[in-house]
Amino acid sequence: MPFYVSPEQVMKDKADYARKGIARGRSGVVLQYAGGILMVAPNPSRALHKISEIYDRIAFAAVGRYNEYENLRKAGVTYADVTGYQFDRHDVTARGIANWYAQMLGQIFTESNKPFEVEIIVAEVGESADSDQIYRITYDGSVTEEQGFVAVGGQADQLATVLKERYTDGMSLSQALAVALAALAAPANGDGSDLTAAHLEVAVLDRSHRTHRTFRRLEGDRLEALLAETRTAPEAPADDSGPGATGPAGSASPDIGPVATGPESVPDPPPEGGTSET
Repeated sequence: MPFYVSPEQVMKDKADYARKGIARGRSGVVLQYAGGILMVAPNPSRALHKISEIYDRIAFAAVGRYNEYENLRKAGVTYADVTGYQFDRHDVTARGIANWYAQMLGQIFTESNKPFEVEIIVAEVGESADSDQIYRITYDGSVTEEQGFVAVGGQADQLATVLKERYTDGMSLSQALAVALAALAAPANGDGSDLTAAHLEVAVLDRSHRTHRTFRRLEGDRLEALLAETRTAPEAPADDSGPGATGPAGSASPDIGPVATGPESVPDPPPEGGTSET
């Protein structure tokens, strides 16, 4: 004899399942700085990326089950490329991609027995800080536009508290990275002892270098030097206007080197195997 389960209970069970899966992994943060948008996530793997390029000025960050958000990333790259080819490159926006992801995740959450255990961020760097866009999309397809900073993952609330206390408009790149590391080192997200260059994935959308391909990974000696700067960087002054306010650009960010050239909108090659990463 079949059992009846109310739709409310089914949705609640799916949401609990997805949240528990996401909470098993480490969190990530995305925040604005004077020269663009910074994305930071603990990740010891050099092959399985949590942060990637989607289009010319758009990046993707995710936490949760690796094989699920990697499929979403590749689908987003295809959607962006097809849209840019059929219409115009300027028609590809973070808002459009975020809405597309929201529809996909909402449909999967409603119709599938197992929801995706992922939270993703789609960010687009603009000509100025006022035109930057950061969107957070959750496992059930809910999409939220964020101002200034956002944290995702099981400990997102605790990280957001640290970010709210330390974040100010117009920070330099080293100051922004110091704020991100302080949040990721919060007790709820681990002891912070592994937040070294070898265990971090760091990337930026840098508005100051080129019109196209603003995405740039920071790794190796450049990341080591930047981490050394964070230890000596002056703490950003408190901003009473709150994270949503938009102020002057502030001091210029350090030079992160030239952006790699190549064919436009070429996605990262997919990693081999189906290893899951939370």
